[in-house]
Amino acid sequence: MKLMKEELLSKLYSKWAGETVVEIKPLPISGSNRLYFRISSATKNAVGVYNEDKKENLAFLEFSKHFKVKNLAVPEVYASDLEHGIYLLQDLGDTTLFSFITENNSNENYKQEITVIYKNIVDELLKFQFIGGKDLDYSLCYPRDRFDRQSMHWDLTYFKYYFLKLAKIPFDEQKLENDYAELIDFLQKAESDYFLYRDFQSRNIMLTDGKLYFIDYQGGRKGALQYDLASLLYDAKADLTEEFRAEILQYYILQLKNYKVFDEKEFVNTFYGFVLIRILQAFGTYGYRGFFERKEHFLLSIPYAIENIRWWLENIHIPLKIPELRRILKQITNSNYLKELGEPSKKLTVRVMSFSYKHGIPNDDKGNGGGFVFDCRGLPNPGRFDKYKSLTGNDKEVIEFLEKEISVKEFLNHAFAMVEISLKTYIERGFTDLLVTFGCTGGQHRSVYCASKLAQHIIQKYDVHINLHHREQ
Repeated sequence: MKLMKEELLSKLYSKWAGETVVEIKPLPISGSNRLYFRISSATKNAVGVYNEDKKENLAFLEFSKHFKVKNLAVPEVYASDLEHGIYLLQDLGDTTLFSFITENNSNENYKQEITVIYKNIVDELLKFQFIGGKDLDYSLCYPRDRFDRQSMHWDLTYFKYYFLKLAKIPFDEQKLENDYAELIDFLQKAESDYFLYRDFQSRNIMLTDGKLYFIDYQGGRKGALQYDLASLLYDAKADLTEEFRAEILQYYILQLKNYKVFDEKEFVNTFYGFVLIRILQAFGTYGYRGFFERKEHFLLSIPYAIENIRWWLENIHIPLKIPELRRILKQITNSNYLKELGEPSKKLTVRVMSFSYKHGIPNDDKGNGGGFVFDCRGLPNPGRFDKYKSLTGNDKEVIEFLEKEISVKEFLNHAFAMVEISLKTYIERGFTDLLVTFGCTGGQHRSVYCASKLAQHIIQKYDVHINLHHREQ
């Protein structure tokens, strides 16, 4: 039987630390498919990562090794097991640049503090671009070794199909493709032999013990200097003012003069072209993660990105003939549908899930870290009888089997009572999300039955949204 992720990480950790794992705790799911765990023992700690994409893992690990040699501020890699898709990293804590901005933007000294931080980030970005990229093995880049014409077209296609289509924004496909070609031609004029971090934004910059650290650079490749600067300054939910963006842009230009000779006006013009393609790429991500994967917090970023586009349309006048794209962008800024999607739901959503313990307890992708996990393995198991093995907890025969058992009724009554305490409080306080999970051995009979019964019970008594999901089914 295949070992669970936690078991694999615990074995790797114990081998590295020489100590027994005391706690392994899943961290909130981010925008990627990687899973993160905080692991601790008697005297040490680390972050464990599980990722099935071996090429992406190889890129991250080798880039990390290279950047460490170049004295760049990246996490230590303690141990890795590429065969099983796991590795251990230095635990940098929980304070990202984004969380720092969110928690401190009302402080008296915020403007001064954040200006110093962003200027330090610019200094580090230039080191990645000019020092980190030197002698780097670009053959490791995944999925492509350069942010070239093909890569740009992928991003624009991502915007077209995962945002425009799902956001119900009509477009003329051929005219839009013509505009894409015009935009790409314009961007291709920029020098592109520098290390491009690719996702240089506030959630990938950590503040730890007064120091900056940088993570999630596995998508790095060769590209133009302007792209990462655009990613940093037009990171939607960082919600920076245009005055602040202009100040940091000028600081970057000033520092860049220490590295190379360049035409400042041309650099700035091209910069705002990369601002556009980066915002469109972000829209594609919000569409895929929000509309398609139904992760609400990505939809909440849309209004910020819309304001960035509105400002770009009104203030940037670079020589780009992109009439269809401009028309579409104006539609986006005027869309009432998108404005409504950007408003967080005021009604509580209760996510009820069944699962198998063989595949681990479900992670809370909303990041709340609360809710309930009920273990159904103490209940009578229909799966032990041949006539029920092909059925699930939603089938009549299994339901009748379980409802004859007094222990099942008592278990559910207790579960209902516990959940209702939180339900009432969450509704009163205006909370928007509660996760309740039921697990059993196979995730087929007992957990499915209990999850379905709770969902029915809640619907009958409370005015909330219910999201019922049987993970193993």
